[in-house]
Amino acid sequence: MGDERVKTEVLQTINLFQVLPKLVVFDLDYTIWPFYCECHSKREMPSLYPHVKGILYALKDKGIDVAIASRSPTPDIAKTFLDKLGIQSMFVAQINNMGATSILVENGVNQQAFRQGLVEFSQKSKASEKAGSSGKNKKK
Repeated sequence: MGDERVKTEVLQTINLFQVLPKLVVFDLDYTIWPFYCECHSKREMPSLYPHVKGILYALKDKGIDVAIASRSPTPDIAKTFLDKLGIQSMFVAQINNMGATSILVENGVNQQAFRQGLVEFSQKSKASEKAGSSGKNKKK
C-alpha cells in the first residue's frame, strides 16, 4: 500500500473523531521500524513499517504534532536513521512518557493500531471531561 493511499485512509479515520490529540508520540524500535537501533550500524540504510509515512503525513496535514519517545541506548544511530529516512524534521520533540495515551503495537504501527490509539484517547478525554464537569457541579 502506497504512502498516499495510507495517508488518505488515515485522514478518513481521523475525520471520524471529534476530539483529537494535539500531539501523537511514537516509539522507534519495533514501532516505526522493524529492528533495534543498537543492532545496526549508522552505515546501514534503515526501513520503515509500510504504513508509517502515510500516518505521519496525515497527522501533519491535520496539524497534529508528532514526537518520538525512545529508550534506545544508541540515540546517535536512531537520529542518523531518522535523517536517512527523511522524517527527522516531522518530529517536534523527543519526550518521555508523561501520562500520555499509549498502546502496544505487536508488529509496528499500522492503520488499525493508529485507530485504536485514537479510540483510547477519545475515551480518556470523555472520561476526563465527565470527571471535570461532575467536580464543578459539586462545588456549585
